[in-house]
Amino acid sequence: MRTIAAETGLAVTTVSRALAEDPHIKAATRALVRAAADRQGYVPDRAAQRLRTGRTRVVQLLLNLDHEFLGVTHELIGGLSEALAGTGYSVTIFPDLIGEDRLARVRRIVETRLGDGVIFNRTEPFDPRVRYLLEQGFPFVSHGRTEFTTPHPWVDFDNEAFARIAVERLIAKGRKRLLMILPPANFSFAQHLRWGAVAAAKGAGIICEIPEAITLDTSERETIAWLRHRLSQPDRPDGIIGVGEVAAMAALAAISDCGLTPGDQIDVVAKRASAIFDLMRPRIDTMVEDLRLAGRTMGETLLRTMAGEDVSQLQVLHQPLIEF
Repeated sequence: MRTIAAETGLAVTTVSRALAEDPHIKAATRALVRAAADRQGYVPDRAAQRLRTGRTRVVQLLLNLDHEFLGVTHELIGGLSEALAGTGYSVTIFPDLIGEDRLARVRRIVETRLGDGVIFNRTEPFDPRVRYLLEQGFPFVSHGRTEFTTPHPWVDFDNEAFARIAVERLIAKGRKRLLMILPPANFSFAQHLRWGAVAAAKGAGIICEIPEAITLDTSERETIAWLRHRLSQPDRPDGIIGVGEVAAMAALAAISDCGLTPGDQIDVVAKRASAIFDLMRPRIDTMVEDLRLAGRTMGETLLRTMAGEDVSQLQVLHQPLIEF
């Protein structure tokens, strides 16, 4: 800072405040200091900043790496990075292993100050992570809703609408025996999918089968084996809803193994987040969940949360992009 001060003719304190983007320092002065800092190759010392400000300038993304979509990490990180560009914040992925103590990871982030805010997915209706973070007053955004009466920041995809539209699409194609594999029942989006599908099927006087033996988290091999068995029965489904790309591809594999053809004896409607189904034949009906948009929106929402905005205004529900 003394080197920059000598070069610019400014006081060291002015240089310090300009580098910290103090709005009370004129924009022209901040630009002058920034240019001098760039010429000198100045890079802030994060450890020193943390000691001085108590901030890490890090956002922790708690992410389950086994997902129903292909490229989910790439898309979420890409969108989140776009939102944080120019803010001085960086993103660190903190693996969220389903089946282990998910609250312990959040507690570790908060208690050891590993980040200034946290983002996580696969919420539960009364998610203990949300309860804990609300009690601690620690900034966060959940990718998914809860049923807490206390408002909190969230970004979600309208899975209820997706399931309803998928059922309606299959019915319009003359299908009467539908099947949809859900996520484990403890997750909020499993409930939303069930509500949408069951309500639409009931309204049309048909049944949407939801198997209990398998879920979205069942291995691909087990899922395909179960579907092959189910599709070989006389009352086999004639319409399948793929809640994610992996589940839809497993369904297509089982359909092919059973000698059936999508669009002929059976139809599939799938949710997708990548271009994978553009490369597959025969084509199936799809709806898009834009994960890059979700990542960008979660980053923007977290920044607004850390700035102290009213959390009751920080809830975003993205709609399916219909491609048929």
